Amino acid sequence: MAPSAMADIAPMQLPVYSKHSNKVNASVLHGPRDLRLEVRNIEDPGLGELQIAVKSTGICGSDVSYYKKFANGDLCACAPLSLGHESSGTVVAIGAQVSGFRVGDRVALEVGVPCGQCGICRKGRYNLCKRMRFRSSAKSVPHFQGTLQERINHPAIWCHKLPDHVSFEAAALLEPLSVAIHAINRAIPTPGSTALVMGAGTVGLLTAAMARQSGCTSVTIADVDAGRVDYAVKKGFATHGFVVPRPLHASSSSSSIFTNSGNSTPLEPGAVTPASLFSNSIHDQLEGAKNLAADILSLTKLPPGLQNDDEDEGVDVAFECTGKETCMHTSLYATRPGGKVIMVGMGTPIQTLPMSAAHLREVDILGIFRYANTYGTGIRLLSAQGYGGAGFTLPSLDDMVTHKFKGLGAAKQAFELASRTADDNGKLVLKVVIEA
Repeated sequence: MAPSAMADIAPMQLPVYSKHSNKVNASVLHGPRDLRLEVRNIEDPGLGELQIAVKSTGICGSDVSYYKKFANGDLCACAPLSLGHESSGTVVAIGAQVSGFRVGDRVALEVGVPCGQCGICRKGRYNLCKRMRFRSSAKSVPHFQGTLQERINHPAIWCHKLPDHVSFEAAALLEPLSVAIHAINRAIPTPGSTALVMGAGTVGLLTAAMARQSGCTSVTIADVDAGRVDYAVKKGFATHGFVVPRPLHASSSSSSIFTNSGNSTPLEPGAVTPASLFSNSIHDQLEGAKNLAADILSLTKLPPGLQNDDEDEGVDVAFECTGKETCMHTSLYATRPGGKVIMVGMGTPIQTLPMSAAHLREVDILGIFRYANTYGTGIRLLSAQGYGGAGFTLPSLDDMVTHKFKGLGAAKQAFELASRTADDNGKLVLKVVIEA
């Protein structure tokens, strides 16, 4: 579990109630693209809670999916829902039986609240708790409202104090960074390993960076968006980049775009997608994936004089960060015998996979779902930025924020931009943030 804010032995701290109004502004989604600014009531923080003034919220792919469809995959909202779950802020009030916090403390919010009592929680894998309530998700009913509100009350044990030099924007990105950390914790790459990351959005970039952080000497990132691939290599997230070629003709049957978020983002008819790289027949799709895997692996192939004929080609670990079937095919074919494929992206729920490519070569396929016990690691990594030292240093998370919008009233514009890969000026759209 996350470090508890309720120390075993600590002087009792009296509640410190908010001097703010009991009314807050909130951005509330009522249906597809029906985003409204509303006033809500907020109570004083309850037992074990902090009241947080939200300062920065990043827009995730799942938020964009809810915004466009009022649904995310199979999860359909059945009531008005505030979006947002990548957030940071300051403590403005403290509930009863909370110690270790002061008004004014800067915190990152871990927005998934498990039951803490079941067997899976007691084993420390609380991200799999059946009673998990996750802000901005429609899975639990009534929905657990997201962080696009002026202030929220949140359990203190899921609020993580920040060093002074870490910005609110970087702290908000601790949430997707946690996904990347969890993926690496599941993969357990050894020093000197090689890795492939499919998808160069926020989660893909951070997964590539964490692969390098863990000691992978070669990390290749692949995406259809040349701007994102170029960014990944120039900023040091990956050692190599591969731009997946776009088809000559758009496919009118395509329905989703290749992104790192693991969420299906609807496109207009005629949009270009990697799925249209291959024929509709599964045989042609698999052949296309084999060829794509070979092209990607050729980037990091050793010179002829250094090649070992007994060594099988392929990466040690492939991280599939798109949720797309064809990318999963490519990941399997690009992984060496005895390697691992980590399913990071959530997209296509039912896929046809070449299981013999995994079975007969003992390629492990591991899934991840959100994260657990990662925020402490993420904060330590951010704390080390700017201090130099030997080895790889995580690239700047602040630099990943390409666009900022001020105030909840600008949420609609922020969501519209977050669904694109470039703005009206042609600038790369990577992470869009809404500031207080």
